[in-house]
Amino acid sequence: MKSILTLTTLSQLKALSVPIRAEIMMRLIEKPLTGQMLSEKLNLSRPKVHYHLKELEKNHLITLVKTEEKGGIIQKFYQSVARGFTPSLELLPHMEDVNESNRQLLFQMAEKTKQVILSAPEHAFTPQRASESPADWNHVGSMWQISATEEQFNDWMKKYFELMDELRHLSKKPSEETAQKLYFFSTMAFEVDELIMETIEHEDDENKA
Repeated sequence: MKSILTLTTLSQLKALSVPIRAEIMMRLIEKPLTGQMLSEKLNLSRPKVHYHLKELEKNHLITLVKTEEKGGIIQKFYQSVARGFTPSLELLPHMEDVNESNRQLLFQMAEKTKQVILSAPEHAFTPQRASESPADWNHVGSMWQISATEEQFNDWMKKYFELMDELRHLSKKPSEETAQKLYFFSTMAFEVDELIMETIEHEDDENKA
């Protein structure tokens, strides 16, 4: 699976703009699934799921990754061709479709994060020690509102993905002394047109700066 796929056709954008297809894509980014499995998970009829899968496959957004025979029936497993998607320069004039496809994918990411939070083990949220240092925390939940130029934001994005890539490579070299644990990351950042959070500066905060 590719990290990022560049969308090159308007039909690809429109395919991702349909809410149910965006949800199917998020499911197939996680792992390969059959039409029957998706039908059960989404509470949709198999013909409807089959139609949406065909549309996504036709637009080269998903691919058949394996088949299994069960009870004389061939089961087809599909998976997303990439973990993320970005529009090509040629598609930028179709801004309404670009916006909607991005919005739907982010919405599905938020929904998935909520599901993972609810299903995570209790100890995932139990502090190991009382500390104000993030280095001592076993989980993190934070929201930020920051004013920055577009260039500053893009520079930060580059560093963020480099940092995540560094952690991904480190995880491929497990320590012989310490057992690895699974961690789930969900990050979103986008421009808003009004203040979401209001910060009141205290005198002691200014003295610390």
